[in-house]
Amino acid sequence: MIRLGAIVLGFLVLLVIANTFFVVSEYEQVILTEFGKPVRDLINTPGLKVKTPFIQRVHRFDRRFLEWEGDSNQLPTRDKRFIYVDTYARWRISDPLLFFQRLQNERGAQTRLDDILDGETRNAIAKHDLVELIRSTNREPQRGETIAEDEVQLDTIYVGREKIREEILAASQGRITDLGIEILDFEFKRINYVEEVRKKVYERMIAERQRIASRFRSEGEGEASRIGGERERELKRIQSEAYKQAREIIGRADARATEISAKAYNRSADARAFYGFLKTMETYQTTLDENTWLILSTRGEFYRQLKETSGN
Repeated sequence: MIRLGAIVLGFLVLLVIANTFFVVSEYEQVILTEFGKPVRDLINTPGLKVKTPFIQRVHRFDRRFLEWEGDSNQLPTRDKRFIYVDTYARWRISDPLLFFQRLQNERGAQTRLDDILDGETRNAIAKHDLVELIRSTNREPQRGETIAEDEVQLDTIYVGREKIREEILAASQGRITDLGIEILDFEFKRINYVEEVRKKVYERMIAERQRIASRFRSEGEGEASRIGGERERELKRIQSEAYKQAREIIGRADARATEISAKAYNRSADARAFYGFLKTMETYQTTLDENTWLILSTRGEFYRQLKETSGN
């Protein structure tokens, strides 16, 4: 019995010690409550701490930046475009006592942030056109060598995505002043069309690219026709010039040959006779064949040449 009593007493002592001392980490802040009501000041220094055992209860709250992930919602813009909007935010517990009184824990804070941030996002998107949510600044479209002058036409924006984000952040911060939390940042993670709108956008993009491609093809065919015409014109000019030069060369050659022949013909009687003989033979070659019958006069030049050639 004595041994059993010692064991029970030791267990009770350990239980009291375990309920008296607690450790606060560097990333924690602690509130002590008695019967549900906060007591003592906020404990935000790390180390070993003491409380009244079994009566006081420890409530731990994170001192670090916390994450809020919004649901991907389908929302309408002012110009009646339905889009999926995915958002996220960063927040922290700024007043642990007020946070405990109003929200109790992080789960309660996440639920309240869902209502506030999702609601303000829906309100902001409903007040602006889609182009305001996509772009943040007005800029000149970049055109390359293959981009037509009228291909890119950007609408003018007056608010922009960044200012809409700031509007949502400011409106949300104004609704959490009595909750003991602080929203540090809010961002759009993703904005995308719903499936029906996405198909229409793709179809419009395809039609626009096809229009540009058709214009490029038409311009290319016109340029090809122009180049072909210039090539044919240049070819005819070259051929004409070559023909002219060829005729000039032939003319000069004929004149030179005639000149040489005339000089040779006038040089002596024998040369004249030989020249006459060559010309007569050329005439025979061009006018007679094996089926030709020839009737010659004894006074004709053909007869004389044939007689002299045969030696009779």
